[in-house]
Amino acid sequence: MNPAASLLAAQSTRYEWLDPLLPPAAVPPDGRVLAAALRRGDRVGGVVVLAEHEQGSASTLWSPRYVWELYPLLGDSAADGMEALLRELHRVVDSTTRDPDAACLVTWPSRDAAASGPLLRHGFVPLSVLAVRPGPVGPPGRASVRQAGPADLETVLDLELAELAYSTELGVTPRRADAAAIRRASLARCLDAGEPVWLAERDGVPVGVAHCRLIDVTTTAPLATRLRPGRWGYVNSVSVLATARGTGVGRELMAVAHHELHAAGATATFLYQHPVNPLSSVFWARQGYRPLWTGWEVRPAGALR
Repeated sequence: MNPAASLLAAQSTRYEWLDPLLPPAAVPPDGRVLAAALRRGDRVGGVVVLAEHEQGSASTLWSPRYVWELYPLLGDSAADGMEALLRELHRVVDSTTRDPDAACLVTWPSRDAAASGPLLRHGFVPLSVLAVRPGPVGPPGRASVRQAGPADLETVLDLELAELAYSTELGVTPRRADAAAIRRASLARCLDAGEPVWLAERDGVPVGVAHCRLIDVTTTAPLATRLRPGRWGYVNSVSVLATARGTGVGRELMAVAHHELHAAGATATFLYQHPVNPLSSVFWARQGYRPLWTGWEVRPAGALR
C-alpha cells in the first residue's frame, strides 16, 4: 500500500472511531501537495486547493472570494499531524497572498478535539458547522405555516436578507453590495422550481421563513465526502423577524419542514450553522441537530500563523 493510501485507510478508521455518522475519509482533490515529518518518524500529508468564487455568484454571500482549502491526510495522527501540516500550509500561504478577501479553510470532524489546539494556535476559528439530525419526526405543526410560491418572492427575500444582515453583523459572512440582487435571482429560481420554502404567518403577516430542499447523496456526489449516502433534507436557511423571536415561530416552521422533508423520503436532515451565532447555536441543538463537521477559518488568509 502506498503512503497516501495507508494514511487514507488509517484516517477512515479514526473517523469511524470518532463518529459513526462520518463517511470514510475521501481522496483529496488535485492541488498542491504538502508533506511533513513527525518526531516519531511518521509522515503526514495533505493537499491545498485555491478556490476562486466569481464576483456576483451566490457563494460570495457566505465566503471570501479566494479560499485556500487544506485537505489533511493525517492517518491516525491528530494533534501532532495537524500541527506539522499547518506549519507547511503557512509557508505556502504566507508567500503567495495578502488579499483581504481571501481565507484559509480546514474542514475537520467536530468530535476530533485533539485537532482543535493546533488550529487555534495557527489563527483558525470555528466559523461554521455542518450539523445533522437523524430524526425522529414529530407532528407536522400548525396551519399558520404554508409553502411559499413565486408570488412570495419579495416577502421571502426581505426575511432572508434580514438573516444575512445579522450574520454579516456577527462577522461570519462578508458584506456584499450586490447581496440583494444575488439572493433575488437565486430565490426566484428556487420558488419557480417549487422547492420547499415555508412561510410562517401571524394574523396573515409573514414573520418567518425556512428554505429547504431534498438532496440525494450518492457515493460519487460532492457531498459524499461529508455525508453518508442517502436522501437528505437540507435546511438552507431559516429567518424569523426580530419582533417574533421567542414566540415559537422557529419551532413551528421546523416542525412542518422536518415532517414534509421526511414525508418526501428524507431519512435525515442537515444544515450549516455558525457557532458564534448566539441564537442559532442554541436553537438548532433544541431541534435535535448536533455537529458533524467544523469549518475552521482564518480571515484574511494573511493572518495565518
